[in-house]
Amino acid sequence: MEDLIRNLLSRLGEDPDRPGLERTPERVAQSLREMTSGYGLDGAALLGEAVFPADSDGLVICRDIRFVSLCEHHLLPFFGTATVAFQPAGKLVGISKLVRVTEAYAHRLQVQERLGQQILGAVEAALSPAGALVHIDALHMCMVARGVRQAEARMETLNTSGVFKKDPALAALVLRGGR
Repeated sequence: MEDLIRNLLSRLGEDPDRPGLERTPERVAQSLREMTSGYGLDGAALLGEAVFPADSDGLVICRDIRFVSLCEHHLLPFFGTATVAFQPAGKLVGISKLVRVTEAYAHRLQVQERLGQQILGAVEAALSPAGALVHIDALHMCMVARGVRQAEARMETLNTSGVFKKDPALAALVLRGGR
């Protein structure tokens, strides 16, 4: 990978051997490996490691899950927060696993719409809840640094199933933060 990055730097008109760039191919390769470390991870399996039976049917909501991902169209970062909620139907999960499943899918070349659907699918597969909701709010560097150059334009996506799909007021309650 380092050779490809050296070649890229040369094609951009840079000297990959100049001071400041000597170790750039190594650093870029390492950062790409880190930012795509979610391949091979199964979100439902990650959640399944911490599922336990429970009688509770109260909403479970994990807000402000921060993530960074790479846009598959431009290889530029997009970042923001996710809210993952579910209404249990006999199963709960260790809440840190909701963060881990978000990170697992975010650490791939991604589009925001699919990221939300993958998280929702993992929650459904592992917990069989009465319903699940994933809301993502993100800033896309492909819109900030190139193209339309909109530094403040954010993208929001919402994926729902079960009770959240049937009852939009319940989904709205989660999105308002219970206010």
